[in-house]
Amino acid sequence: MYMFLFLVVALVVVVGAVTLSVVGGGESGALPEVPPERLQDSLPLDRPLHRGDVEALRFPLTLRGYRMADVDDALGRLGAELAERDARIADLESALAGAARAARGTSLEKPSEEDHR
Repeated sequence: MYMFLFLVVALVVVVGAVTLSVVGGGESGALPEVPPERLQDSLPLDRPLHRGDVEALRFPLTLRGYRMADVDDALGRLGAELAERDARIADLESALAGAARAARGTSLEKPSEEDHR
């Protein structure tokens, strides 16, 4: 019986202390809102990306991992850069193939009579 009475009194004291701390939270009241942590070192917009930019990229942690907007922005930028480079490589390869065909076409032609004189 005494143990039960002790537990009831202890429970009332704990509930009262928690209630007082929540209701009468002092002059400041609730904790102030903290702005979400944002990506500090984003990818540079004024030049093409290089390996060091990607290796140095660090996303701030949030409650459930990383901020999806920061990751989506970085992946979108990397995807655009890769697509641009792939298009440039394809253009250069087709120009190189055309130049190689043109060089083979001129070297296979028979020399003209003017070249023998």
